[in-house]
Amino acid sequence: MTANTPQETIGFAELSELLAAIFQGHGTSAEVARCLAHNCASAQRDGSDSHGVFRIPGYLSSLASGWVDGQAVPLVEDLAPAFVAVDARGGFAQPALATARPLVEAKARSAGIALLAIRNSHHFAALWPDVEPFAEQGLVALSFVNSMACVVPHGGHHALFGTNPIAFAAPRANGQPLVFDLATSAIANGDVQIAAREGHLLPEGYGVDRQGQPTRDPKAILDGGALLPFGGYKGSALSMMVELLAAALTGGHFSFEFDWSAHPGAQTPWTGQLLIVIDPSLGAGRNFAERCEQLIGRMHDAGQTRQPGDRRYRQRAEAERQGIRLPAHELEKLRRLAGGPA
Repeated sequence: MTANTPQETIGFAELSELLAAIFQGHGTSAEVARCLAHNCASAQRDGSDSHGVFRIPGYLSSLASGWVDGQAVPLVEDLAPAFVAVDARGGFAQPALATARPLVEAKARSAGIALLAIRNSHHFAALWPDVEPFAEQGLVALSFVNSMACVVPHGGHHALFGTNPIAFAAPRANGQPLVFDLATSAIANGDVQIAAREGHLLPEGYGVDRQGQPTRDPKAILDGGALLPFGGYKGSALSMMVELLAAALTGGHFSFEFDWSAHPGAQTPWTGQLLIVIDPSLGAGRNFAERCEQLIGRMHDAGQTRQPGDRRYRQRAEAERQGIRLPAHELEKLRRLAGGPA
């Protein structure tokens, strides 16, 4: 997108309804459509472009290929006082989480901590929307999800791990939750796709080509190449941890384990997700949210004026005032997909 690209604005509710119509029109149930649309519209509203409407073609391609079940009804399993499992039954992770969320929150408040293990799920979205709502309710939340094999482990020679993001959210006393969502790869795969589409080179140290040679070309990374973990062996170790927590612990697939070759067009990784939710009110010391605020104050004093999530919150506030800006041709394409007026 260039500065001269014609833009249009659309409200959050209208965009959500438009995306829900697209999903339902392409084979999902109404509830799945609602969950996916809210998630995708939230990412677009908050400036997470690589997980906003950019993802729609990938969702629809996976649905059309038969790789993912858009009608799946998640099965929630109450396994222990602090352990909930969900079999997503080959469907998307967002509806599985939505179905289990009330039980997970209740267990966290009762036991002080709760684990949610989601398996047989397709996660194709940003991870911060999964944890931020818990922090809005005064809880601390972490989430881990693995994806398709596209990252070379440190010292390795072929892709084995996914981008394997980690998300964290904590309540604050005087502000919106402190939230971060980071890939354990040097860059998110969606950002590589955007760079390839727009013809941008990547910084050094982000990926290799199909011969394992360093490259800045996003197309070479996507065409048989691979990403590198951030921070060398440190990011690689975190990515390994995510594989174990999100796949081995939940019963999901490792990033290298599923085979979508029989489903041309499939793009959503069929893996697993683990969430850990903690009620900090049961901990020792002063109010957790106030302690969080104290730390943030010291971070400001040390020179870190921008905190995790700040950019998203600013973008969200602007979108709520002025609407969500999209290239006019992209909005026209969405309306065609929904069967509405161009």
